Amino acid sequence: QVHLVESGGELVQAGGSLRLSCAASGRTISSYHIGWFRQAPGKEREFVAAISRSGATTYYADSAKGRFTFSRNNAMNTIYLQMNSRKPEETAVYYCAARGGNWSVTINQGSEYAYWGQGTQVTVSS
Repeated sequence: QVHLVESGGELVQAGGSLRLSCAASGRTISSYHIGWFRQAPGKEREFVAAISRSGATTYYADSAKGRFTFSRNNAMNTIYLQMNSRKPEETAVYYCAARGGNWSVTINQGSEYAYWGQGTQVTVSS
């Protein structure tokens, strides 16, 4: 069992930057592939980005490529998502999630993730 807590969500102006944190407890975060998802009011949860257990592989949604970047602090058992050039349409609750198994084409599917954090609100103003 792993427990996840997201933090770092806040109000940011369009074009600004924000770094989200996903901190794990109970297990080392490197035991899991970690995904980031977001959900805006009235919309379905959508995939944002994922990083493999080793950190060697990342996968970003098309909308995130070139703007979002992963980093890690293994001593703090934490994964970070740096988000640059934010857009108003990206206002949402952001969730981190963990899954085991092998890295695969399903890495962007929320149903494959067994563990979820509580979410952190990100608001991007125009």
